[in-house]
Amino acid sequence: MKKVVVGLSGGVDSSVAALLLKKKGYEVIGLFMNNWDNSNIHTNKCSWVEDSIYAMLVSQKLRIPFQVVEMKKEYKKYIINYMFNGYRYGRTPNPDILCNREIKFNIFLKKAIDLGADFIATGHYVNKKIIIKNNKIIYRLFIGKDSNKDQSYFLCQLSQYQLEKSLFPLGSFTKNQVRKIAEKNKLCNASKKDSQGLCFVGKINLSKFLQQEILPKKGEIININSKSSIYNKKKKFFCSKKEELFFLSIKKKYKKSDGKLIGYHQGAPFFTKGQRKGISLGGYKKALFVIEKDIKKNIIYTGMGRNHPGLYKKSLFIKEKDIHWIRDDLALLDGNKMEVFCRIRYRQPLQKAFLYKIKNGMFIEFERMQCAINEGQFAVWYIDKELIGSGIIS
Repeated sequence: MKKVVVGLSGGVDSSVAALLLKKKGYEVIGLFMNNWDNSNIHTNKCSWVEDSIYAMLVSQKLRIPFQVVEMKKEYKKYIINYMFNGYRYGRTPNPDILCNREIKFNIFLKKAIDLGADFIATGHYVNKKIIIKNNKIIYRLFIGKDSNKDQSYFLCQLSQYQLEKSLFPLGSFTKNQVRKIAEKNKLCNASKKDSQGLCFVGKINLSKFLQQEILPKKGEIININSKSSIYNKKKKFFCSKKEELFFLSIKKKYKKSDGKLIGYHQGAPFFTKGQRKGISLGGYKKALFVIEKDIKKNIIYTGMGRNHPGLYKKSLFIKEKDIHWIRDDLALLDGNKMEVFCRIRYRQPLQKAFLYKIKNGMFIEFERMQCAINEGQFAVWYIDKELIGSGIIS
């Protein structure tokens, strides 16, 4: 009998995953990861205690062994510090993706293997498939059946080994079906609301959370007119495709003289491109959006309206060290290109794009202009519904 350790979060998804695996004949163990004590930060509630109780009650209902594993030090080291450092230097990190790569499918996986497990399992809405290519097993990651709940984006950094050792029982179900299974089997969390916010931390006030490490500092808000001459500097002829892509991907460097002082903020690191809420300035015909920030000078640049040209770019760049291929057999060689579907944030509809590999990294050129491309976020690319790679936006 194969043994599987399920990461029970207290929510309905991981609980139903454990239920389905037990019904398939696996020896199931439930583990709750205690990664963060949020009693000292600004949250709506301290949720981990409640979540752990739900996980324990589900384990009792399913008659499977259950234990809590302490991973606070590891979570702080790999996730919380990563967040603070990212925002401190003007980037917009994605802690949920790092949490999967470093915590759930790395440290947690190792703990499960130490318990004699053959696999770990989670409640992610994704599908895993296998093919044989050149006498080698290749593990493939696909979008889940429920397109509204598809979580492949968050698993974009997984390796072949991590996929080999992982099971995703919910990939062929919709959320509604999962809740019905929970109700039918009288699980206590059948109607429990989905968790929101930061992985293992919950819903937070990001600005107040970051102020634990990054001190507020008054800075200027400069508004850039959408008809500013800075947007008219278009080069029509390029010597190469690489030169064109570099031009399309480079971010605008604004100066105070390019716009008008309209107010003040409490720290550039607390903002991200595309942000609308938190600017706290009213009286304008259209909403203000953050279009850029200067961390060194502590300046926020804004634009009026969702169609402001400062929000949009058609290309982005990923450094060589930040490129990750789930499918190594499909990795691009220098000078090659590939047609893909891409997204730059969770739940964004897939966008048609081309990958262009060069010596020191890779460009992604989109068919359409993209809003709020943020450095530090992950770009993820697919062929049809299969996720094949990802990278950190430079």
